[in-house]
Amino acid sequence: MRLRSCFSLDIPLIMLVASILKVFYWFGHYYSLSLLIQAVITVGVQIILLKVALDNRPSPGVKNSVEHVPFSNLEEKGLVRPYDFWQWKSAKPYWMCLAYFIAGLSVVQILLPPIAYSEFYVNLLGYAGLAVEATLPIPQIIANHRSRSCTGFRLSVVAAWILGDMMKLSYFFTSAEEIPWSFKLCALFQCVCDLYLGLQFWMYSRPSFPAASTPRPQNAGWGTEEKDIRMT
Repeated sequence: MRLRSCFSLDIPLIMLVASILKVFYWFGHYYSLSLLIQAVITVGVQIILLKVALDNRPSPGVKNSVEHVPFSNLEEKGLVRPYDFWQWKSAKPYWMCLAYFIAGLSVVQILLPPIAYSEFYVNLLGYAGLAVEATLPIPQIIANHRSRSCTGFRLSVVAAWILGDMMKLSYFFTSAEEIPWSFKLCALFQCVCDLYLGLQFWMYSRPSFPAASTPRPQNAGWGTEEKDIRMT
């Protein structure tokens, strides 16, 4: 069976990069063990999700299928991914890319301890991983803004995201365990983005709100139905 709903292969990429960076961040900053376990589980879940998506990916050009959104349309604007990054036709390059990424971080962690345990490198891992994860709502925000519509974006999804943000922030700021400020700041940013998504849904759902004057088919990849695959 082939996947019929539009799904972005960039989403597993974002979640895998963010979670892997958080795992290596733990070795330099022993934050809450529960957050480490969450990151490890997220890596496993996203690997399975990527495997399923690649196995069920239809031939190029098939509509309403697995697509490389939200960033696939950058080529039309003159921005091309180097070496067709994360747009490969076979599955092997995806796994090789992840393997090289993990291997590179492992080499630094094991063979270069002066760098691996330096304050700058440790903070870089933490902020980079959390910042990458925090960017997940941004493509949907841009798509809604350009189309002046939330068509295809479910209210239940944004409500679940906001609820998850509130629970996460409550844990980060009230937990007796040590929670790095990088987690708190990026969680706050993500919460603000999700709240703005809710505001967009309210604004663009009003009958009096003017829709976009002209259709923007090139942004269709950003306006497709959002999948609630984040682990918060």
